[in-house]
Amino acid sequence: MFKTFEDMQKLSKDNMDLAMKSFGAVTKGVQAIAVEVADYSKKSFEESTAAAEKLMGARSLESAVEVQTNYLRGAYENFVAEATKLGELYADLAKESYKPFEGLMAKTAAQ
Repeated sequence: MFKTFEDMQKLSKDNMDLAMKSFGAVTKGVQAIAVEVADYSKKSFEESTAAAEKLMGARSLESAVEVQTNYLRGAYENFVAEATKLGELYADLAKESYKPFEGLMAKTAAQ
């Protein structure tokens, strides 16, 4: 399998380089996801606070129901959009973290 000790060292170094590249991609992806979740949480809190203020200022039952309905509709739409965006970020994370290893099997088989 290995002709010399130097071949084994080179393979070990190459594998470590690939692992570090993958780790870098994972780090970037996780940071992007964390930023996205923090932004969504802040936006969601602000919108719920604004809806609560409108609800407290409602003068009639119909007005209160309208405020609540509008809030729930918007919150649901924002949640679906955020879930889609996070799904894309997780898919990108998986692709980017695997990318350094794509040619590894072909390279190993060729040796």
